[in-house]
Amino acid sequence: MKAAVRAWAELLRVSALFTVPGDALAGAAAIGRRPGRGTALAVGASLCLYEAGMALNDWADRDEDAIDRPHRPIPSGRITPGAALAAAGALTAAGLTLAARAGRPALTVATGLAATVWAYDLHLKHTPAGPAAMAGARALDLLLGATATAGTGTGSVGVKRPVGATGTSRAARNAGTVLPTRTARAMGPARPVRPARTTHPDVRAAVPAAALLGAHTYAVTAVSRHEAQGGSTVAPLGALAAIVALGAAAVREQHGSRDLPPVPGKDSPGDRHRPGASAPRLLLTALTAAYLRTAAEPLLHATLNPSPPLTQRAVGGGIRAMIPLQAVLAARAGAAGTGLAVMGLVPLARTLARKVSLT
Repeated sequence: MKAAVRAWAELLRVSALFTVPGDALAGAAAIGRRPGRGTALAVGASLCLYEAGMALNDWADRDEDAIDRPHRPIPSGRITPGAALAAAGALTAAGLTLAARAGRPALTVATGLAATVWAYDLHLKHTPAGPAAMAGARALDLLLGATATAGTGTGSVGVKRPVGATGTSRAARNAGTVLPTRTARAMGPARPVRPARTTHPDVRAAVPAAALLGAHTYAVTAVSRHEAQGGSTVAPLGALAAIVALGAAAVREQHGSRDLPPVPGKDSPGDRHRPGASAPRLLLTALTAAYLRTAAEPLLHATLNPSPPLTQRAVGGGIRAMIPLQAVLAARAGAAGTGLAVMGLVPLARTLARKVSLT
């Protein structure tokens, strides 16, 4: 039993799971919403689709792994190819089911994400379009969090009630008129009441954050194409330059409507979790430094010595660096608390990575 659990943990690369929840949390922060039910559904869907991609990846690479990585679960015989493929299908279905519960827009994004994952593993991985496909998948994952959060949130509600409008029926309020009570009649005829308005966040506000996360994924994926044989100096050097540029771009404060009024019933005058609200400069700098330290150092080593072990270590560092990058993206959107919560996943990911390889 223990051996079977170990085999599935290796197949699914469970140590990389901690890099997934931050996508949805960063997406929610990018549209100025606190995590809610939709965010939780997006996290669950993302985890399922991510693990589906892991199982499908090993199924598709079983012949190649038999030569380069005979210790992997499928070529070593610990897991059958049929079981891995069935797991990929079941996890994909579970992910789409969770996304559907967050609304049709979230299901649409999740369907595109699932299609991208399957296309990458079955064909695109070994083509020049591979890194772009993987980058698109990560960007869609962040947008899934934004879309699911927007689709299930209560929004910003502002209701104007006239004097004496208390005690009216729900039907009358929904019709946009008020049946005057005794108090209202004494004060004169009631004024019409506009129905409650719900402000839906614009999911397009999450596109810049998705682009940054996608660019990081592209750089790491380009390096991963050489992790088995090594020998490439260009790939880690290019990725190193990209990581530094992304760090510089991410540390900039989010620009936008900084002086938005508080939302009645949702925000307090001191609340900074609104689109355009800036996180403390010190926090942004610290999170960005953690991102650069995690990703850049192993890439530098792989550039100087592009051996397979150092290249694999660079890929692992790039995967782990997604967590501080997600924290930066959340903090720069004004969700400093979310950014710190995401960073809390780092020690968990580091501990599990010592037991199960990320690559």
